[in-house]
Amino acid sequence: MLVMTQTIFTQDELYRYSRHLMVPEIGLHGQARLKAASVLIVGAGGLGSPAALYLSAAGVGRIGIVDDDVVDTSNLQRQVLHGSSQISRPKVESARERMLDLNPFIKVEAILESFDQKNAERIADGFDLLLDCSDNFATRYLINDLCALTHRPVVYGAIYRFEGQVSVFDATKGACYRCLFPEPPPDGAAPACGEAGVFSITPGIIGTLQAVEALKLILGTGEPLINKLLMVDTLAMSFRTINLKKNPACPLCSEKPQITALIDYPTFCAVSLAEPLEANEMIPAHDLALEILSSSPPQVLDVRSEVELQISTLPNVVHIPAEQLMDRIGELDRDRALVVFCRNGTRSRRALHQLKEAGFNQVKNLTGGINAWAREVDTTLFEY
Repeated sequence: MLVMTQTIFTQDELYRYSRHLMVPEIGLHGQARLKAASVLIVGAGGLGSPAALYLSAAGVGRIGIVDDDVVDTSNLQRQVLHGSSQISRPKVESARERMLDLNPFIKVEAILESFDQKNAERIADGFDLLLDCSDNFATRYLINDLCALTHRPVVYGAIYRFEGQVSVFDATKGACYRCLFPEPPPDGAAPACGEAGVFSITPGIIGTLQAVEALKLILGTGEPLINKLLMVDTLAMSFRTINLKKNPACPLCSEKPQITALIDYPTFCAVSLAEPLEANEMIPAHDLALEILSSSPPQVLDVRSEVELQISTLPNVVHIPAEQLMDRIGELDRDRALVVFCRNGTRSRRALHQLKEAGFNQVKNLTGGINAWAREVDTTLFEY
């Protein structure tokens, strides 16, 4: 045992991990397994932050973290991996500095790329398991498929406001993500936190639980959430576990799979937000301000939620939350030009398509939403 200790760990490392070494389920051999392990974290945001911190502190020897985004002030309410001094820097660089400051005895690989079907295999090569800390369905299906096809487990996490989910998908031992969700929801049915908001602590809890599951898998101890979905409600402070079963007709992990290679995930998930609007479907904030003052102003529709009106509002507009739009479409004037807006133009963009399909031919989207209006027209309004 002394030889193993001297070979694998320095005195500084042994002291650092001493509380682990006294735990029977970990001990020196378990700590050595952690040091030899490699984990890829996809996403350096709300979920990736606590996961990265705790995997680093625990002594996982090689951690990759992939993200193509930069730190924004609005991230800091929940993305505790970063700080105010890191604003505008790539998240993976901020993450790497913080992780190595927490534990200089590990190796951190900062991968400043968007994780997609073109580079996923290359980026994930050599990692024992993946943590899905992403925030969109295209990436979730990609991670799941990659892990199933390469016979690796993925620790899944997802959040919505006060609620979260955690599971371990390992197609060699049980259900995969496609067994639970064979098809993605319709585009816009599950809004991102930028549209729906998120309680700052929720990703902290879920990301920490993802770290717990990753450590259990590495150590080979406890009962990982394989064939189980843990559902967390922080308002009720309830934890509920649902048992899952492998789907014998799963297109990915059944005995006769239809998916044998990575696919075009944005297309599969009907991601349409990247497609530009036509020029006649957009209106800048300054132009809308002039039209409102004209002799025939357009009708202006606000599709934000009720709670957002507490932050900023525009006068003389119709307010219909996006989720109620089709039920209340009769409140709008079909014969009048219409401009729709939300916080930053995402929900209003979907509303524009709904309105056009419903027969509204003179409808435009306010580019940049009410935040653009606050920057360019009325600087007394708050951005959020």
